[in-house]
Amino acid sequence: MMLVKCLPLLAANLMRKKTRTILTVGSFGIAVFLFSLLATIESSFNQGVEVAGADRLVVINKNSIIHPLPLAYMERILQVRGVKEATYAVWFNGIYQDEKNFFPQLAIDHTTYRRIFREFKIDDKQWEAFRADREGCIVGRKLIQRFGWRLGDRIPIQGSIWPGTWEFNIRAIYSGTREEDDENQFWFRYDYFDERRDLGKGTVGWYIVRVEDPDKAVHVAKAIEDRFANSPYETTAETERSFAAGITKQIGSIKAIMLSVGSIVFFTLLFVTGSTMAMSVRERTGELAILKTLGFSDGSIMGLVLAEALLYALVGGCLGVSAAKLFSLRGDPTGGFLPSFYLSPHKMCLGVLFALIAGVAAGIIPSVLAMRLKIVEALRRV
Repeated sequence: MMLVKCLPLLAANLMRKKTRTILTVGSFGIAVFLFSLLATIESSFNQGVEVAGADRLVVINKNSIIHPLPLAYMERILQVRGVKEATYAVWFNGIYQDEKNFFPQLAIDHTTYRRIFREFKIDDKQWEAFRADREGCIVGRKLIQRFGWRLGDRIPIQGSIWPGTWEFNIRAIYSGTREEDDENQFWFRYDYFDERRDLGKGTVGWYIVRVEDPDKAVHVAKAIEDRFANSPYETTAETERSFAAGITKQIGSIKAIMLSVGSIVFFTLLFVTGSTMAMSVRERTGELAILKTLGFSDGSIMGLVLAEALLYALVGGCLGVSAAKLFSLRGDPTGGFLPSFYLSPHKMCLGVLFALIAGVAAGIIPSVLAMRLKIVEALRRV
């Protein structure tokens, strides 16, 4: 109740030095915008880990993912106890118009891929149209929006690993069931791809295996590895989550970067806001003494100064988070390297909380000094 009564006083204090208020709120806003942006990038890199299926395994060549596996392994994998179904894919790595227009292109098994990745929604009629067209392709919803494509469009892709111009007909559009799902992929039929290519016929890039019991996924992975041990194409099998985490780890420690930048920003905020509040308290020494004379308790004075710091933080934090959310709504700013560029409500709340913590830390010392202010000494300074 006391805080509500003091709101006009808080507003008057904030408007006393408008330029200083704007700069302080702006420093909070910029810091929280940077924090939210880093959080969005970190989530995008970890997107594969967060959405990985608990019942899926990834099987790749033991030497490296860039080395292929025989297509004949499909039947042998399905014979392993605990395997429910499997599919496969090949990374195409073509170019659409310009090298900057990057997006994942996969040659997939058009008979099994949809059953394995059940989180992707595809209209049944569109799926059948894709299956009926050897040159058909399926495109993610965000990729459609990015290039302004429509169903029926013919898309030319310039091959890099497999040279030549490859043309595909858009027969279906898929969308994810979660915000984090990657809707920037381009799928086309493996049989058409394998028939036309000269290099690597009869091989695939990796297998995706769905297990009957997720709790036994590690045992199934070991059984798959044992089946192909000492063969010309030995395999490594691991859960989809572990595989995605390994890829993320190779890219670098995004969390370490976030902590480093966040720490620098945090202490900078402490310095800026602490200085602002200290100047504000010094300027209002006489006013604070008068408030104490009128009956305001030491706790009320402390709360008043601390509330001012929190108000700076709250306004700046909300502005920073809002700006970051608007920026993320524009989509991936890197042209395809961060397909799931999404700022979640959870990360937005963390951004505001980050600002409030900085506000409390910066305002606590000036508020304590104001609380301990002696009326006689304060009036003597005026």
